[in-house]
Amino acid sequence: MPDSVDPAATALVLISAALVFVMTPGLAFFYGGLVRRKNVLSIMMQSFISLGIVTIIWVLGGFSLAFGKDIGGIIGDLRYFALNGVGFDPLPGQQIPMLAFFAYQEMFAIITPALITGAFADRVNFKSYLIFLVFWSVLIYIPLAHWVWGGGWLQKLGILDFAGGTVVHVSAGFAALASVFIVGKRRIMPGEKTIPHNVTYVALGTGLLWFGWFGFNGGSALAANGIAAIAFVNTDIAGSVAMIAWLFISWINEGKPSMTGAMVGAVAGLATVTPAAGFIQPWAAAIFGLLAAFCCYAAVQFRAKMGWDDALDVWGCHGVGGALGVILTGVFASSAVNGVGGLIEGNLRVFGVQVLGAVVAAAFAFGVTWGVLKIMNVFRPVRVPEEVEVRGLDQGQFGEEAYVL
Repeated sequence: MPDSVDPAATALVLISAALVFVMTPGLAFFYGGLVRRKNVLSIMMQSFISLGIVTIIWVLGGFSLAFGKDIGGIIGDLRYFALNGVGFDPLPGQQIPMLAFFAYQEMFAIITPALITGAFADRVNFKSYLIFLVFWSVLIYIPLAHWVWGGGWLQKLGILDFAGGTVVHVSAGFAALASVFIVGKRRIMPGEKTIPHNVTYVALGTGLLWFGWFGFNGGSALAANGIAAIAFVNTDIAGSVAMIAWLFISWINEGKPSMTGAMVGAVAGLATVTPAAGFIQPWAAAIFGLLAAFCCYAAVQFRAKMGWDDALDVWGCHGVGGALGVILTGVFASSAVNGVGGLIEGNLRVFGVQVLGAVVAAAFAFGVTWGVLKIMNVFRPVRVPEEVEVRGLDQGQFGEEAYVL
């Protein structure tokens, strides 16, 4: 191993990569518990299959396009195609082997499109989803990753996105909203309930997501240092405050405390603090969690009022939460933490860049997702036939059941 590699940093990043990996099975259980019983395997399969498909994309050029030499601020080159040149030596300015960085970023690329599936749960053809997964990763995730982290134009402007507010949450959340408009509403039979079929799965999924989020945010320091520690602490504070705040907001509005509401609130808080985790003080993380609960809860209520069938509220939690977090980073970034101050320190430019980044990521993800699904529908219906949807995707598409009683 080269002398320039830091063993402690390498260990942290590899462990963090494993933690982020666990988030995808965690998401499968989180979403699996929220859907109706007849569609459990379908939604879980959409998360798990991303582990395989996106890994292949990442090896065959995805990583290179995201982190290769910048071409016009838009995309990277193909110098790392098929892991060519990705070995023990670190990238300039890093202290970890490029292979470790590759593996860590791969896990981010895997979970991001899987997040979208909660929006169109219960009604999308699996073959169409596989095609969508490829196009979305190549046309949306990879360019955004390059713009923000790989030397692209937003990074050159100075955008702050510690662990994926724009690249992961805004992109997935607003892509989810576009998919809702293209795919359409679920067919709910008279008397059929759409409440979560297994709240214990939701709790298990939340626990795995929260556990993995420490690697998602803490590992983004790419070093075993104080920034990793404060990102870890900020992650826990924001998630905890948002969980409690959402619990009481829903309790007041709905008359009873809700386990599902508390879990969704925690996820909203974790998503909101993601872009800021390594840039803010812990007291600010509490504000992030509180605002996440109020704003994301309001977004969920607004979505329901508008009749948008985002089945598992991906837009409300990840899209709105991610955008809120990106903008708040421009307000609360502390020069004492990571050398960059935000609006409260008088840095108007940083705030402006954050707003620009949130708007660009949202518009780009929404617009391209809309276009991809529209074009796909021309050649093959994205949605399953009505009889399959009514019967359930588990039996209709996979011939399997989640529970054999």
